[in-house]
Amino acid sequence: MDVEQQGRRQPFAADQDARPDNAGWPPRARRLIEETHALCASWLESPVRLCLGDIEQRLYALAERSRNHLEQQQHLFSRQQLQQHRVALERRFIQGVRTSFSKLGAPAAAEEEPDALRRPLALLDQTEHEQTVALNKLVARGEARNGTLLFELGYRFAVLVGQPPLEGEVLPLGPQALACAFRDASASMDLPVEHRLLMLQSFDNAVVQSLPSIYETVNEHLRSDGILPQLRAFPTAPRVQLERQRAPFAEQAPSAFARNQAAPSTPPPNATAPRTDSIAVLDSLREMLAQHRAGQGALNYQSGGRAASPEELQLALDALQLHVSDVTDHATRELHSAKALREELLTQLNAGRPAGTSQMHLSDEQGDTVELVSMLFEQLGQQMQRGGNAHSLLGDLQLPLLRMAVADQGFFNQREHPARKLLSMVAEAANDWLDGPEGDADRSLSAKLNQLVDRARREPPSTGLYTSLMADIEHHLNLLNRKAQIAERRQVEAMQGRERLEQARHRAAELMLERFERCNPRGLLRTLLERAWSDVLALTLLRHGEDSEAFATRLRITDQLLGQQAVTDRNLLQAEVESGLQQIGMHAEEAVQVAQRLLGIPQNTPVSNETTTTTELALKLKQHQRLGEHATTETPAPEPVVRPAAPLEPQTQRIHNRLRQLPFGSWFEFIDPATGQVTQRKLAWYSPVSGNSLFVTRRGMRGEEMSLEHLAHEMACGRASEMAPVRENLLDRAWQALTSHLRQVTKPLAGAQREGA
Repeated sequence: MDVEQQGRRQPFAADQDARPDNAGWPPRARRLIEETHALCASWLESPVRLCLGDIEQRLYALAERSRNHLEQQQHLFSRQQLQQHRVALERRFIQGVRTSFSKLGAPAAAEEEPDALRRPLALLDQTEHEQTVALNKLVARGEARNGTLLFELGYRFAVLVGQPPLEGEVLPLGPQALACAFRDASASMDLPVEHRLLMLQSFDNAVVQSLPSIYETVNEHLRSDGILPQLRAFPTAPRVQLERQRAPFAEQAPSAFARNQAAPSTPPPNATAPRTDSIAVLDSLREMLAQHRAGQGALNYQSGGRAASPEELQLALDALQLHVSDVTDHATRELHSAKALREELLTQLNAGRPAGTSQMHLSDEQGDTVELVSMLFEQLGQQMQRGGNAHSLLGDLQLPLLRMAVADQGFFNQREHPARKLLSMVAEAANDWLDGPEGDADRSLSAKLNQLVDRARREPPSTGLYTSLMADIEHHLNLLNRKAQIAERRQVEAMQGRERLEQARHRAAELMLERFERCNPRGLLRTLLERAWSDVLALTLLRHGEDSEAFATRLRITDQLLGQQAVTDRNLLQAEVESGLQQIGMHAEEAVQVAQRLLGIPQNTPVSNETTTTTELALKLKQHQRLGEHATTETPAPEPVVRPAAPLEPQTQRIHNRLRQLPFGSWFEFIDPATGQVTQRKLAWYSPVSGNSLFVTRRGMRGEEMSLEHLAHEMACGRASEMAPVRENLLDRAWQALTSHLRQVTKPLAGAQREGA
């Protein structure tokens, strides 16, 4: 009986076709494989795009350095072909990865033997040979770098599908499976062998070298779900390499070397993968903090006594988190400064200790972690809008993220760390969807974010937890974006419909004016033609076009009403007039009365006064709501429509020419002159015919509607401006601000030290 589906989160892949599938998987294995595939597909998106962008840049650089035009054309042709097939290549690569997941648990020998028997003996093609050799070297390097993580991953996948430990091509996330999927995805492109080798090099640099982060995430996700939680790989090859690196220093520091040899070979439970170059991120930040601390003399973590152990620090953080939750409510929570956090942590660490005993303190590394996390949240808060829900959410996330940073140094060193990605998603969602100038906040998103933060505060910190939270909020944000896209598309379609209606009404008015010049009608007939029949012509023009038979029939009826063509059947003419008037919204009784009075056909009901009845009908026609007037009353006509067509100033003309070349989706800021409030709007559509433009909010609702000339005038006056495309999210900008601040405060100290020397 499978009871795991109750209370579990939804699978990452919402689309059934995008999930790996195998009928032989048990329910629990199916869920974990689907979640792992969704993690892999989401993580691969950024590295694969970097890989393809790197290939394009390399091909362009080769074209610039070409020695003849034929070689240059070959490089540019390959680059153009890659640009044309880039989307398809990404799709085929992701499909190949999904196929590798679907083959988990399948008997590999039964699939490979028939193909091997049918393959004829032939000499190996030189191109295929070179590509195979390059791919084998790439795979060997990737497996050597990640041997420990791949070992654990192979065992955990094997437990899921009930097979021996997986390795090589049968391991879906392994370097060989990913490299083969990338090679097969690009096989349909007609590229020379040197360019295919170039693609493999870029794939190695952008994708394979960054695989440790996804391996750690997937291993932790499966471990937190109970898949071989005690499994620890024996580090054979990396340990040998480490000892070889330490050998030259053995003579210089024999005692330290002996202590390292005596240390246990099994890594601690929370140990991460062997350090790489990314570890320099934390080391450099700590070094700058140490320089700043030495210059200020105010931050001294070792105040006597012994340093707290990692377990004691986690307990103190847990107690502090419960204390903050009890004494403050959600509306008044704010970010803690580094000084306040240290003091509260020391209070929790030394709570209940007898008087006179030595006090516990934070080690240098623990104090630096508290300092860096506090500074990061401070910089992140400065990047967000003031006085909103985002700051309360940040205050709730500060302690859980600090616990994660204390437990895992990868929080600082890994750009794709789940906790960092979750912090970035929450900050972006709160800043854009809750605190943006869009009116009321989205209640469902607010509830989802609060639920997510509460879970992060309750459960112990782990990458598996933050991976689950990240997938949950990402699914909700995708739903919000999809709703916004649907709403925006409806607004654009409505705007385009109004544009076509205005053009049709303008054309109908031109045709009616031409007939009025030949025959000037009066009374009820003129009122009918100007107020109602002109809309009938416009509606017919919209539905059938100007060259259609239906529109020609309407024009013939118009000429018959004006007396410019003979009427052969008055009853048929009356029926056509009644039908046309009813199509533009006139009631059937009123349409009958107007047609009968207009054509002089006796009415079935007697009337008391013919003149009064004609006047009443004319008044009803004048009061009748014309086609498309309801949209005009809701949204007033834009200001540039009523302005005289005067030549634009040179600066305004340059801005106007620039606006006509902008793509849809560009963002603008509008400043209210009275209040100074700044609102952000997205250019969803503009008409090249009339020049009218439509701006929408982030939720896809109608914002401003104006002409491009008016927008250019507002930009020239400084009341509107185009927003530069943002390539970095809030968290990236906060990291940059943090490092810049540390560099600024350490530069004077370094200069003073040089002067003193």
